Amino acid sequence: MIKVYGIKTCGSVRNALKFFKDNNIEVEFSDFKKETPSTSTVKTWTQKSDINILFNSKGTKYKTLNLKELDLDENGKFEWLCKEPMLFKRPVIEYDDKVLVAWNEEIYKETFL
Repeated sequence: MIKVYGIKTCGSVRNALKFFKDNNIEVEFSDFKKETPSTSTVKTWTQKSDINILFNSKGTKYKTLNLKELDLDENGKFEWLCKEPMLFKRPVIEYDDKVLVAWNEEIYKETFL
């Protein structure tokens, strides 16, 4: 089962969900606003994907929390991801014991079709 994590109002998440629907691929959706991923889930994601890809340093939440001033190292980014899921680049997709981050139609076609 493919599991998609994100928020429904995010354009990239909407694109990903539309891609799966248009290609008749069943997915399970988990909303970051309703459910914060566990620390062990975040740790697994950082082992399967670069934390610098997972951590969205261009998003609104990053800016409103003034995190740039903290000059976070990987451990600092991990700690923030554990407590603030809106800092994840979206969507985060779990499939076949792998993790794919962000929306890229070409990569989705290569990976899922």
